[in-house]
Amino acid sequence: MGNFAKWIGGGLGFAMGGPIGAIIGFALGSLFGSDAPNTGSRPVYRSNETAEGDFKAGLIVMIACVMKSDGKIQKAELDVVKRFLVSNFGEDGALEALQVLKKVLDQPINEVQVAAQIKRYMNYSSRLQLTRLLLEIAFADGEVNADELRVIDRISIEFGLTAVDLESLKAPFVKHVDQDWAFKALEITNQSTNEEIKKAYRKMAMKYHPDKVNNLGDEMKKSATEKFRAINEAYEHLKKQRNFV
Repeated sequence: MGNFAKWIGGGLGFAMGGPIGAIIGFALGSLFGSDAPNTGSRPVYRSNETAEGDFKAGLIVMIACVMKSDGKIQKAELDVVKRFLVSNFGEDGALEALQVLKKVLDQPINEVQVAAQIKRYMNYSSRLQLTRLLLEIAFADGEVNADELRVIDRISIEFGLTAVDLESLKAPFVKHVDQDWAFKALEITNQSTNEEIKKAYRKMAMKYHPDKVNNLGDEMKKSATEKFRAINEAYEHLKKQRNFV
């Protein structure tokens, strides 16, 4: 059994049971046979903190939901996902993750049930990070797929994300077509005063600080810095636009 399967099997908590456990367990069983960890038959582990493996297992299943949204899987999509996985998990982990993902794609997935399981056991900061990663994949090739965005919208609703938070997550990806992207990134409007902009920046910097997802491991903490950078970029953009310090 490869590193990815060990990483999934050894680091799972709540995702050992429920729909995620059944989906991942089937995929690993198809790939590794008797060497695969037994996931679907394990009880759901209840904890207030998401295990690193829980997040990664949930991410793989949610990626599959997004990819299946238009009813067909294209090689170009797999290439985008592979680049994403390599950038987040390294070459070896990404190749094995891609094998598992391909098996997950062959299965029927009830996105509502999976999202409900994630909402129940994953904290809000982790759900924000998971949604941001799905958006990163959706926008990665520069061609926005309406079906993918609709699925992400539905997933975010099931996750319990607010509409404002979702717009904030989307904003950095559409800055070339939305002149108000920086305001949306900071969860304010273009009518906000300079003081309100400063206050919003401080609030968002705390909300999306990478330390909020320490429990997800170094790889995800590194990935979380992208949203943190986007907050800083939005603030610097508005400071320059409004000419304040």
